Amino acid sequence: MVQSMTGFGSADRGGFRVEIRSLNHRFMDISIKLPPALGRHEIPLRDILKQKFSRGKFDVYISVTSDAGVSLSVNKEAAKKVFDALNDLKEGLSLDGDIDIGMLLGWKELFMTEEVSYDADALYEAFREAANGVEGMRLREGETLAAELVSRADKLDALNNEIISLCPSVMKECRDRFLQRLKEFLPEGQYDEIKLIQEASTASEKADITEEVTRLKSHIEQLKKILTDGGTIGRKLDFLLQELNREANTIASKASDSRILNIVIEMKAEIEKMREQVQNIQ
Repeated sequence: MVQSMTGFGSADRGGFRVEIRSLNHRFMDISIKLPPALGRHEIPLRDILKQKFSRGKFDVYISVTSDAGVSLSVNKEAAKKVFDALNDLKEGLSLDGDIDIGMLLGWKELFMTEEVSYDADALYEAFREAANGVEGMRLREGETLAAELVSRADKLDALNNEIISLCPSVMKECRDRFLQRLKEFLPEGQYDEIKLIQEASTASEKADITEEVTRLKSHIEQLKKILTDGGTIGRKLDFLLQELNREANTIASKASDSRILNIVIEMKAEIEKMREQVQNIQ
């Protein structure tokens, strides 16, 4: 299935609140904010996301609710050392003011420890539930994006078929114009008709876009197949759209027919819209 890279999921379990937000990103980028007491779980939680997703920027917020057992442990000896050090600094620098609890709390990490009694299984259950919520949203949006891209691919194919239908008449017109111009510059009776026709045919072949429209059709078919197969396809789609754009540019540079040029402009607009949408596909 096709996944977008935008999603959100949350869960509350056993005293934990987990929120996961996912946005588009070229690679896998994970940021986890959680209480210090849960720090040892960060790497396993990261691994859960890496096993479930391939691309995206993930912002994870884990907090402890009132249901969890939270306590603070204060090392009074360490607090006294901090207090004495601050007093020595005040006296040594002849500073005014008192050393109060507010100032001490600025150094709380030196003498205060947060202790949480919790069920680790509940943490992982909440995390997986939130991750499943993200996945569900990404899949729903991915399905919508895939349908839109298939629709645009069908439109590209139709535009390409219009160009293909114009090719024979465009080639003939190009050959006839070249032949007519040669005759205008050469005095009547002083040229070889057969040789002129050959020269005109050679010139028209330089404007032949058969190869380009054939490759365009092949790329469009590949794009639709990739969307049908699903999986991690964002980069593949982006590469194919670059190739489609390149072929369209080549057609525009080779074709001198205004009808084909107008179709190419419409093609390039569709390709650009598709490229914007593909940026959000995993």
